[in-house]
Amino acid sequence: MPHSAKLSTHHLLGIKGLSPEDIHLVLHWAAQFKEVINRPIKKVPSLRDITIANLFFENSTRTRLSFELAEKRLSADVINFAASNSSVKKGETLVDTVNNILAMKVDMIVMRHSEPGAAEFLSKHVDAHIVNAGDGTHEHPTQALLDAFSMTEKLGSLQGKRVVIIGDITHSRVALSNIYCLQKLGAEVAVCGPATLIPRHIYSLGVLVIPRLEDALEWADVANMLRVQHERMDRAYFPSIREYHMRYGVTMEKLQALDSIPLILHPGPINRGVEITSEVADSEHAIILDQVQNGVAVRMAVLYLLAAQGKNIV
Repeated sequence: MPHSAKLSTHHLLGIKGLSPEDIHLVLHWAAQFKEVINRPIKKVPSLRDITIANLFFENSTRTRLSFELAEKRLSADVINFAASNSSVKKGETLVDTVNNILAMKVDMIVMRHSEPGAAEFLSKHVDAHIVNAGDGTHEHPTQALLDAFSMTEKLGSLQGKRVVIIGDITHSRVALSNIYCLQKLGAEVAVCGPATLIPRHIYSLGVLVIPRLEDALEWADVANMLRVQHERMDRAYFPSIREYHMRYGVTMEKLQALDSIPLILHPGPINRGVEITSEVADSEHAIILDQVQNGVAVRMAVLYLLAAQGKNIV
């Protein structure tokens, strides 16, 4: 792939708005940056003149730290903004808050927000590159990109590969972004979980629904496990955690009963003993820690390519 290739968009609002070429370009640069972060000197001056603001209106640890580390590895200047300590609590609008930050000459904004579409709304009202770090139950594009990158490292091309997403599909922004990303890379996608946690519109996305966990694991080359998002639930979606684990929890016993054991992914945080046991999470079949490391490389790639829009740095 030519190094002069550029993204077709000025923002990363979701996977739905990316072309397959955009995704391949991010994965290409992620591989380059993964080599960088494994060197003794892990920093490059690529974004030395760029200022990035991290705006997290929802609590986050892994994603926020991953973005911050990616930014610092690229030598960007970083501003961290926590909504709990901001004028948003006093009634200031999102646009006013961001414009005040942009007045400080910020070039790029990484934002997590509880409202679906918040990143897209912001992109239409401010003059800066916007990276969606998760918006409600809508999308989480960098998670899907790092998941795809992690899969390709182990499996090569995802064309024709079978990937099942297991768990709370209804409340998951990871699931939707993964579905879009995997389909654009040529993979077959299925979902598995309690019927109450499978949205009705899922069939319109061209995915399979496999009700029984054992059948889903037998079908798949990759199983991406999702946690049950109790904080987004307004009612009981299944009788008990114990029953959920019995029916949809991945155990070593269930994996060993298969003809071929799929690759196991999990975006975190892991609820050990619920959707996955410690024995599986810590086994050779799981690449969960690889996902964490790859998250930094993928986010470096995204930030680098967006900053390259209109500049001759690629």
